[in-house]
Amino acid sequence: MNSSIIEQLKPFIKENWSKKGFANPTPIQEKAIPLILEKKDVIAQSPTGTGKTLAYLLPVIEKVDPGLPHVQAVILASSHELVMQIFQEIQEWSGGSEIKAASFIGGGNIKRQIEKLKKRPHIIAGTPGRLLELIKQKKIKMHEVKMIVIDEGDQLLVPEHLQTVKGIVDSALRDRQVLLFSATLTEKTEELAKQWMSHPEVIKVDEMPSLNQDVEHIYFVCEERDKVELIGKLMRTEPEKVLAFSNDIGQLNVLASKLSYEGLTPSILHSETKKQDRENAIRSIRSGKSNLLLATDVAARGLDIKGLTHVLHLDLSRDLNQYVHRSGRTGRLGSHGGTVVSFVSPREERELKKMARELGIELHKKIFYKGEIADA
Repeated sequence: MNSSIIEQLKPFIKENWSKKGFANPTPIQEKAIPLILEKKDVIAQSPTGTGKTLAYLLPVIEKVDPGLPHVQAVILASSHELVMQIFQEIQEWSGGSEIKAASFIGGGNIKRQIEKLKKRPHIIAGTPGRLLELIKQKKIKMHEVKMIVIDEGDQLLVPEHLQTVKGIVDSALRDRQVLLFSATLTEKTEELAKQWMSHPEVIKVDEMPSLNQDVEHIYFVCEERDKVELIGKLMRTEPEKVLAFSNDIGQLNVLASKLSYEGLTPSILHSETKKQDRENAIRSIRSGKSNLLLATDVAARGLDIKGLTHVLHLDLSRDLNQYVHRSGRTGRLGSHGGTVVSFVSPREERELKKMARELGIELHKKIFYKGEIADA
């Protein structure tokens, strides 16, 4: 069991690691954790689904001293969901210690957020605008902050957030440690990040997140107009949780209303979904109130839904990478099982088979027979 890096961490972290049944650290974790523990500034790129969050979170939790009653680490993320997800992970992984965490998102009630600061959290996660606002009001004191993490850096080092992020980094100690993690990394993002860092280590894990071998890959050949009926049939086979991807926001809205008419209760997530609706959609699928979430790739980015039994490609993935990212959502990081379903037109069938060959996966053509999934 190659968990030597994990062995170096505090007992409560090791215990949480084995409790979750994780075996070996992923490549990004193996590379990043030792560097972060050595106080190096790090710029890291690794595909979605490869354990990026823990690659920075475990060393951050390791280095926090719960005996000191102030903020020691700040994690910046671009979306409300990502902040909430990071916050949840901090709580899970600091379990068994005295470490306290808090989350701060724009649009949230600022008075209530100031109350959270009175509890003296050690680690805070937040969206940049709200954090800078609290720093300017002197509610968050940055002079004791030793670590700043910029998560999904390619989404934060863009014109609309750049000055805000710079303001936050500049307000911390001179010898702070800055870490930037991202699924994709442009030269520009890298250059921008380097101006706040001293001799950063750049790590790139390019390997595709490997597809879990326990996952079954099946497909149905159909025309666009048949998709609503097919989704209905699939949902009647009683899958527990389905995440369905589409490349087109318009298509998602149309499908959602048609499926609702058919008596199903899909949740929906895309870039134009209002904040409250997003939160409701995520809550519904996580709690099991809804068992179908329709989403675009961008909206589902960074979103971790435990216990997904099916990933559904409503249309053919644009490339191998997209197929792997979408499909990797089921049976993620060591959990077993799951089914990946693709809907393709007769024209796209050849393309899907070619993808499967290149990815080395077994693909099975299916039909519905008497309401059950059967071999074609």
